[in-house]
Amino acid sequence: MNLKKTLAFLAVATASVSLAACGSSDNGGSSDGIVLANGAEPQNPLIPANTNENGGGRLTKLIYAGLVYYDNAGETHMDVAESIEPNKDNTVFTVKLKDTKFSDGSPVTSKDFVDTWNYAVEKNFNNAYFFEMIKGYKEGAKSMEGLKVIDDSTFTIELAAPDADFVSRLGYDAYFPMHESAFADIDGYGENPIGNGPYMLDSWNHNVDATVVKNPEYTGERTAQNEGVKFTFYAQGDAAYADLLSGNLDVLDAIPDSAFSTYEQELAGRSTSDASARQVALTLNENLDHFSGEEGKLRRQAISHAINRDEITEVIYKGTATAAKDFTSPAIPNYNDSIKGSDVLNYDPAKAKELWDKADKISKFEGTLPISYNADGNNKAWVDAVANSIKNALGIESVGNPYPDFKSFRDEVKNRTAKGATRSSWSADYPATSAFIGPLYGTGAGNNDADYSNPELDSLIDKAASSSPEEAVKVNEQIQQILFEDLPAVPLWYPNTTIGWSESVNNVAVSWNGTIPFWEISKA
Repeated sequence: MNLKKTLAFLAVATASVSLAACGSSDNGGSSDGIVLANGAEPQNPLIPANTNENGGGRLTKLIYAGLVYYDNAGETHMDVAESIEPNKDNTVFTVKLKDTKFSDGSPVTSKDFVDTWNYAVEKNFNNAYFFEMIKGYKEGAKSMEGLKVIDDSTFTIELAAPDADFVSRLGYDAYFPMHESAFADIDGYGENPIGNGPYMLDSWNHNVDATVVKNPEYTGERTAQNEGVKFTFYAQGDAAYADLLSGNLDVLDAIPDSAFSTYEQELAGRSTSDASARQVALTLNENLDHFSGEEGKLRRQAISHAINRDEITEVIYKGTATAAKDFTSPAIPNYNDSIKGSDVLNYDPAKAKELWDKADKISKFEGTLPISYNADGNNKAWVDAVANSIKNALGIESVGNPYPDFKSFRDEVKNRTAKGATRSSWSADYPATSAFIGPLYGTGAGNNDADYSNPELDSLIDKAASSSPEEAVKVNEQIQQILFEDLPAVPLWYPNTTIGWSESVNNVAVSWNGTIPFWEISKA
């Protein structure tokens, strides 16, 4: 079978079906300064240290402010912090706070940061592992001895080992402070949080939309240039794109693949496609039948060689994605596309079949390999193409397995009930190689969907964290060599962030990690 022709057919078929299903929303035009954008139902209540997915993340990043923030190029700037001073060996950091307030007018204090961080560890939130480097960290610990409040505007952070990258981590959601009222009713607070960011939550209609409005108490550098943002939760990307074309949506953060051939002409200068710190992969959990031990390693390598990344990105993505060469992204400093072992990502159907047959000698694979994904995320065309590539190379049945929305998909991934391989997409939490490694592949990490564990890799993660920046580059390459051998996930490609906007807004851009800085957008 000619794979290229098959891919082209899939792309056209998907476009036809999707466009036929398009409909317009009831948003209408907006003249009240509210920017209309697409979004997704958050998986969890809006607790920063428990939010590690895009649906909730786009809200927490607007509602809260951390000690530092990242500009569009990924440079770190002080936000709530006036200064963060390390000692000589980068083990103790003294934090001085600016005079800032929560949206209810109460001051943001050192105690708010310390209490929030300790609470995240005590409750073992999804992002609790971001505090592992702090002295006294232990799963479920009520307090970490490395955190000490000096006064209302000063606290210290003592680490268990040196970490030269520590300050650059502090702009991630896990480190945002919560209002003191959170600890009395965390579930209720997550539904209606009191934040300290450029916006505050105005409404959240579950599975429909959420609106944030300008926070009058915010005095930081991310000052909102609009009155707020309304995020509509679309079931299909094509419906959102149709609303964008008709003027019922101001900003779309992901042009659907069905429009890759036409969006530049249709939007006439109101679009951009920029590289960002993102990667798409297939994750195959260690506990799946036939995917543990040596057999599982052989099958992952076979699947990797069976996927024609270059052809899929050409036909499906029309140049808006690049075949993966590592486990990070070209947008990250010290990216290397020729690390030893990376040839496992090369398309080689003969090698793929050889490895699969070798695994069959250990235990015969029978049945179908499903690829699970969320249907509301522009994934159908590429999943069908990958399944077809695997089928052609390995001679097995492989099919897409859609879930209706992101939340239901991620819930099953988290519960380990999702079928077969699962679609994975990761945006770096901070601009460094380590942001792609520890959170995804460290033992017990919150986003380790493969349940992968390798003591040698864990040791190297710790070593990289305590090394000089120059030495860390070498250690991180050693880590990737192990990942190329074990393949807990199969890297596919680096997607550009391809966005579009209406004639009703100005100053729309894409930041280093593929997110849109909504506070910069103004209504025309």
